[in-house]
Amino acid sequence: MRLAQTKAARPVGALTLSALLGACGGGSADTSNATAPPGAIPTPAKAAGARLLDWPEFGLNPQRSDVSPLSTGITAANVAQLRRMTVSLPGTVDSSPIYLHEASVAGSTHSVVVVTTTYGKTLAIDAGSGHILWTFTPPGYSQWAGSAQITTTSPAADPDGRFVYAASPNGLIHKLSLADGAEASGWPVSVTRDAAHEKLAAALNVYGPYVIAATGGYYGDAPPYQGHVVLIDRTSGHIASVFNTLCANRRHIIVASSCGSSDSAILSRGGAVVEPGGKRLLVSTGNGPWNGTSDFGDSVIELTVPDLRFRQAFTPTNQAQLNESDTDLGSSAPVLLGQDRVLIAGKDGIMRALSLSRLDGRRPTRPNRLGGEVQRLALPGGGELFTQAAVWHQGKSTTVFVGGPNATSAFALRKGRLALAWTNGNPGTSPVMAGGLLYVYDPSGGGINVYRPTSSRPIAKLGGDSGHWNSPIVVDGHVIEPEGNANDHRSSRTLELFSAS
Repeated sequence: MRLAQTKAARPVGALTLSALLGACGGGSADTSNATAPPGAIPTPAKAAGARLLDWPEFGLNPQRSDVSPLSTGITAANVAQLRRMTVSLPGTVDSSPIYLHEASVAGSTHSVVVVTTTYGKTLAIDAGSGHILWTFTPPGYSQWAGSAQITTTSPAADPDGRFVYAASPNGLIHKLSLADGAEASGWPVSVTRDAAHEKLAAALNVYGPYVIAATGGYYGDAPPYQGHVVLIDRTSGHIASVFNTLCANRRHIIVASSCGSSDSAILSRGGAVVEPGGKRLLVSTGNGPWNGTSDFGDSVIELTVPDLRFRQAFTPTNQAQLNESDTDLGSSAPVLLGQDRVLIAGKDGIMRALSLSRLDGRRPTRPNRLGGEVQRLALPGGGELFTQAAVWHQGKSTTVFVGGPNATSAFALRKGRLALAWTNGNPGTSPVMAGGLLYVYDPSGGGINVYRPTSSRPIAKLGGDSGHWNSPIVVDGHVIEPEGNANDHRSSRTLELFSAS
């Protein structure tokens, strides 16, 4: 894995996209993007009368769809006139915020934005005034503040509306009272035995009785570490189950140096993606060894819930090359498309569509084999993908919006095949579609491009500064976007808050 630059030891920049494509095998050999016919993307239905009031976790829901048909109070008519407020923060939020409508905070009712900085401070911010209502500073903060030991984990809200979950760079998951930021009894919970090597990067997920966390590695891939998934009982704080993507036969959180294999980070923005129904989840992994039984580097893995048992996996036929060239498959998370399809795209500029029921092309089994994708496409504009796609279903139409380092694009899914509907040259992080409009943050130039989903031409540009992995949320009359890059190691940064009233 990497954060901002390619490691000198693995110069992937010297590899052309055509060379990478030529080395790939399995599935269709054609990576040219078919073009969707005119009208493939429907005009959004009028936003539902109900208002989108809460945004409780990254991607809005455990499936990470990043889409809501509900009204946000923001329309094509007023988006260019939103009131802008820049909020100063005691750190950089290189992740995404969450939002809770009319919560009980600091003794009164507030609609609040909750964010976590790269050094683990979690803040509750009044969405109307921009005032910070409380700040949680993890014990030991001064030991890592200013160093390379960081977190880019997005927080998540408890379904009861009284608590939020957040990560800190020392490998802990905290359960904080939304009222005052105090730690709940029985918490925090450690999800690693080597926080100096195992980074908390992926967003937290909450589903049913569990908080779901995942670990990766730091810039430079300094061993030893293992990507692993942890289910935590959100009431008691007890660890319910663990899956290690290396040394997978070991069912607990292991001392990283005790496993003969290292790496296989779960580094994506989306982290664990829960399938509809909640009985299974998907994760993707970065560079690491693979043997199909106990080691699953550069793979998409399906696990059962709540026991986190291996069910099936997909691994590209050129896994060894991906590992050697530092072109992590798992730099983005699996995307649930519907129609028995999953999309995965990594640092090699290739988008792979998989069959959810047969990830490697055959019935779920172990060991899994290499290859088996049903379609491959070139990432528009090329480059390395670290973002989460947004998936919009309307009637029988499914549209997938992808923000990449060199382009923002829309794909139509028909009969299990993806076709390019539109693309442009605007970079973007993880897109969000809410209230009938598409919002994509530009990490290079700063600001948010706003689109009608049927067109590649923005209808508005909301101002702001540059960033990295940050992505917006749009909810309850607000567009909320943190800014800045974790790799700058700054102790102060900003958040942009746009409001319709």
